[in-house]
Amino acid sequence: VATACEMKKKDVVKALASIAEIATAEVKKSGVFTLPGLCRIKTRKKPATKAGKKEIFGKVCVVKAKPARTIVKAFPVAALKKEF
Repeated sequence: VATACEMKKKDVVKALASIAEIATAEVKKSGVFTLPGLCRIKTRKKPATKAGKKEIFGKVCVVKAKPARTIVKAFPVAALKKEF
């Protein structure tokens, strides 16, 4: 990126770090952040799972309970998808 924009590497690293900081704050606050022309970062709640027994490929397995958690995913912008 530094060579393409004819900038110093140090300046590009600072700029990318500030974008990451802003993105983190926005995702925590609203749950969605879009980098125009690149991707959209979203969060969603994954519900808790109960402990119990599940049949997996014909075998009964004991499954531990897991707490609810927030999943963060990045989705490519439509313009980027069309390139491939």
